[in-house]
Amino acid sequence: MKTIDLNTRKIALRILSVAGVLLAIMLVLAFSSSNKDDQEQPVAAQSMPVEVAYPVYEKITEWDEYTGRFEASNRVEVRARVGGFLESVNFQDGQMVEKGDVLFTIDDRPFQIALDQANADYGQAMASLKTAQDNYDRVETLRESGAMSTEEYDRRKQALAFAKSSVQSAQARVDNAKLNLEFTRVTAPISGLVSRDKVNEGNLIDGGSSTSTLLTTIVATSPIHFYFTGSESDYLRYVRLARNGERGELRSEGIPVFIKLQDENDFVHEAKMDFVDNEIDNSTGTIESRAVLENKDHLLEPGMFGEARLMGSAAHNSLMIPDNIIGTNQSLRFVYVLGTDNVVTTKNISLGPLHSNGLRVVRDGITKDDKLIVNNIQKIRPGMPVSPVEISLLQNTQTEVSVK
Repeated sequence: MKTIDLNTRKIALRILSVAGVLLAIMLVLAFSSSNKDDQEQPVAAQSMPVEVAYPVYEKITEWDEYTGRFEASNRVEVRARVGGFLESVNFQDGQMVEKGDVLFTIDDRPFQIALDQANADYGQAMASLKTAQDNYDRVETLRESGAMSTEEYDRRKQALAFAKSSVQSAQARVDNAKLNLEFTRVTAPISGLVSRDKVNEGNLIDGGSSTSTLLTTIVATSPIHFYFTGSESDYLRYVRLARNGERGELRSEGIPVFIKLQDENDFVHEAKMDFVDNEIDNSTGTIESRAVLENKDHLLEPGMFGEARLMGSAAHNSLMIPDNIIGTNQSLRFVYVLGTDNVVTTKNISLGPLHSNGLRVVRDGITKDDKLIVNNIQKIRPGMPVSPVEISLLQNTQTEVSVK
């Protein structure tokens, strides 16, 4: 009996153990299921905080900008009119020279000898002329009395005419010799900035022809010219503005032009347009224009690049926004706008030039009543709910925008 009771107890303990394990498993499964249900409960969406502002709406005058290059108002290649040995160079490389300053001196001894010879020839011609004149006067008297033949009279008259022409020829040679002697002093044809001497003293130079030796160059830089090109559409727009009385004529009224250099932030150099070409370039479809400006301090040098700004429209009301809130989608430009129920929407826009206040002109796509989203641009998407805070657009902090 004791053996049976022990077996019964062992069986009961095993049953209880198995039941306990099963109960533990059921509790674990029930707990896991409860946690899973809790995790699957939806979480309320959080609204992104953003700042919104109305576009700036002001009366402005639009400005067009062009890149161009400065050129000298006058440039001369200095060459000698006579050849010879270069005797002296009378300037420092790069100095300012005035018109008439002697830049180079050529050995003038051969030309002085030529002048002396021409003067001697002139003296002989004058002596011959006097002799011919005396002979003619005598035969003239004899001819009136009938003591001189007509043939002899004509011969003396012809000799007088030849003597006169000889004097004129001799005088021309004297004048030419004087000029050549003067040309041994090579002077500055204009006032301006001289380059370096390209030929040193003692060298033999050619002069008086298209292949004459280049001695140096001079550029006039006060005033100085600024050349730039504009498109055909710009030209037509300016012409129509002038015809409507909204700006001056391109070719006659000295349109103001403002220029800045490569290291400048503002257009501080004032100029006036003084030339517009007479045709559109066939290869580029552009037309060349020129502005002239004073350069008394000689800051501006030929060959420098600059940017020109000139009035591109009459005064008109316009919408403007900062560049940093504009998104790009391939060729399209857009802005994020606060829609109904504070949901993000987008609007495609057409852009104009950058205004002087740093804002971009908007041609089309938005109205002055649209609320533009100006921050967290990279974190929002169309259809996303947001929590807007209204600010002034000009107080918006810089945010880089690039949406692809």
